[in-house]
Amino acid sequence: MAFRHSHSLGQNFLSDGNLLSAIAADAGLTADDSVVEVGAGMGALTVRLAETGARVFAYEIDARLEEYLRPLERAHANVTVIFGDFMKSELPDIGQYKAVANLPYYITTPVLFRFLDDPRCRSVTVMVQLEVAERMTAPPGGKEYGALSVAAQLAGSVCITRRVGRHMFVPPPNVDSAVVHLEKNDTPVEDDVKRLVRAAFSMRRKTLVNCLTGAGYEKAAVLAALSDMRLDASVRGERLSPAQFAELAARL
Repeated sequence: MAFRHSHSLGQNFLSDGNLLSAIAADAGLTADDSVVEVGAGMGALTVRLAETGARVFAYEIDARLEEYLRPLERAHANVTVIFGDFMKSELPDIGQYKAVANLPYYITTPVLFRFLDDPRCRSVTVMVQLEVAERMTAPPGGKEYGALSVAAQLAGSVCITRRVGRHMFVPPPNVDSAVVHLEKNDTPVEDDVKRLVRAAFSMRRKTLVNCLTGAGYEKAAVLAALSDMRLDASVRGERLSPAQFAELAARL
């Protein structure tokens, strides 16, 4: 019986071998690396990651795929398959690692934030919905610019390496995709900066002052910091660059 893809689990598997190899190449893997893959599916990308010599820890939530993934695990000594929900799982004690995945659409944002927040993660190379890729790389001022944009750009250097049409997947989704590579900085983003960014975009139609005071910041301190930065009191969060968010957090 043919495998029936689960729409609720976002199962759209890549079907092009050259693209799979290109994703592994974009990650710049070596035999010295450890790799975390989320949403291994039938293991097509997992095989390409294993061929680099890196240690691969592949997460898959759908137990029906065990018949495809267990043989792969037996064939490659450097592959460990972990069945379960990645967002509810503790990572093995693997030290620093690189994240590489064709992310299921329904968990893209929380998985990305987990990688961004984890200081052990040194880089992220992921296939995501094109809209998400554009949000991650968006400049200040546009409708695509938001908390994910700031978080990604503060975490490191991020770029779209390739755009991928929907016809490259089985079954084809209703949207196009893109591969994003993020090379993280050596210094992690401070928790107070993350908190401020979340607050700044909590009510997108409101001014930055209202968003921050609503999240517990003192209004007078916010107004003083904005004035010192030569920003208008009516400015909205989407107008600040990632560097300005870091400066504002430091001032507060």
